[in-house]
Amino acid sequence: MITTINPYTGNVLKEHVPDSADQIETKLKIADKAYKHWRDTDMEFRAQLIRRVGEFLKKNEDEYAKQMTLEMGKPISQSRSELEKCAWLCEYYADKAPEFLKSESFATEYFKSYVSYEPIGVVLAVMPWNYPFWQVMRFIVPALMAGNVGVLKHASSVMGSALLLEQLFSDAGFPEGCFTNLTVSSDPIEEVIKNPIIKAVTLTGSKPAGSAVAGTAGSQIKKTVLELGGNNALVVFKDAHIDSAVETCVTARYQNTGQSCIAGKRLLLHEDIYHEFLAKFTDKVKSLKSGNPLDEDTYIGVMAREELAEELEELMHKSVEMGAQFHLGGKRDGAYFQPTILTHVTRHMPVFKEETFGPLIAVSSFTTDDEAIDMINDSDFGLGASLFSQDLERMQKLSPRIDDGAVFINEKVTSHPNLPFGGTGISGYGRELSEFGIREFVNIKTVVVNLYQE
Repeated sequence: MITTINPYTGNVLKEHVPDSADQIETKLKIADKAYKHWRDTDMEFRAQLIRRVGEFLKKNEDEYAKQMTLEMGKPISQSRSELEKCAWLCEYYADKAPEFLKSESFATEYFKSYVSYEPIGVVLAVMPWNYPFWQVMRFIVPALMAGNVGVLKHASSVMGSALLLEQLFSDAGFPEGCFTNLTVSSDPIEEVIKNPIIKAVTLTGSKPAGSAVAGTAGSQIKKTVLELGGNNALVVFKDAHIDSAVETCVTARYQNTGQSCIAGKRLLLHEDIYHEFLAKFTDKVKSLKSGNPLDEDTYIGVMAREELAEELEELMHKSVEMGAQFHLGGKRDGAYFQPTILTHVTRHMPVFKEETFGPLIAVSSFTTDDEAIDMINDSDFGLGASLFSQDLERMQKLSPRIDDGAVFINEKVTSHPNLPFGGTGISGYGRELSEFGIREFVNIKTVVVNLYQE
């Protein structure tokens, strides 16, 4: 059985019967059959259904938000914000996909030359638990608008959300097989990837999961897009607007109880403003309300599973043994982890080098721009970095020296429908969202037409 558990109460929410091998094969065949019809639909029809999905997201917001909160402990207000972003994504691609996938003509010696963007088939998505709706929506919405169909393997801990998503697309009018949920653990996924019906795979998750999926897909010569986490730096220069930067940095680290690949995990402060910034940052973190995720004013809920809190605790204690100091927090109670600030963090400590997936921030200092850039890049990850300064020209000159997939100046790193999202290094490859994301899973086809020569 696949069991979902409320991490706040520890109570079992539901036990789901896994799909058998025969059921998986049947679902894949239905998806393949659906693709052969869906690929021939026009953009206007696809957009109409995608807009209906957005409408249903708004209509059923309370139900969907509660399901997310119960399954993974996300504060209810943040669950609602996630759904609102999903509805925005639907409107965005319904409006923009026809333009993004319009054939492009090129001047050559031939009578006519153009590139068309055509669907490739059934795409498998292996998705994580931390944003149960958003992670799936940013895959399936552009995939469907491109003429593909999607098969979902969601995290076992949010299987209820996965089933709601499948029902959502059915209720919106999508034909059977356009969006299919597999009620499975990770065990059968290797064989699913190898199935000839699956043409490509996208995964958001850990490095080991990404490596395994990419290896299997690569052996079958199937394309993958991987988004594998991050160790983002929040870099506050001495000319930053302190109060504004504090607000942004607190949100960047502690929203979603710190369980986000794009969260700012390393706080790098210029030595001249170190103490002032840290004092204000600490006061703000102290004001964050912890409690029942279903309470409207809760900002810090629980981590999605107790073992995840234990893993974060281990990284924390290893770093303290190496010289890091507790500045705030540091206590764990089951799946609840106090908002924590560690200072005197050096580059060789686990909380600097590894991804801390929870409400803990590692604080270090720097003296020069060169040192700051070197510290940002001293990571195997490469998802994003935030720079805080009132000298915008200088920050834009520093940006090309940062190896990450995104640089945000005076803003937290976030995923935005109109901007490509993805990383470098062990943060993965490929891009989601924007026109770049929708073109990841299409056949970019060259078509040449020449006049008959007598």
